[in-house]
Amino acid sequence: MTGKARFIFPILMSGVMAFLMTALVTILNLGLPPDFLARWMKAFAIAWPCAALTAFLAIPLARRGTGFIISIIGE
Repeated sequence: MTGKARFIFPILMSGVMAFLMTALVTILNLGLPPDFLARWMKAFAIAWPCAALTAFLAIPLARRGTGFIISIIGE
């Protein structure tokens, strides 16, 4: 991945992951109270930036790890 895509991809991917995971964890912890949406969005607003920063660090490591595993097991 080159150019702007290197920056856009982790932000979008982490957004999708944080959105779904915060929904799941909020439902598991609280059920569906009347203020569910507000609590979920608060959790998402905190989780997304954390997930995006983590993605910027994790994606290059995951690429290298994938390349290493593929080199061992073959295509």
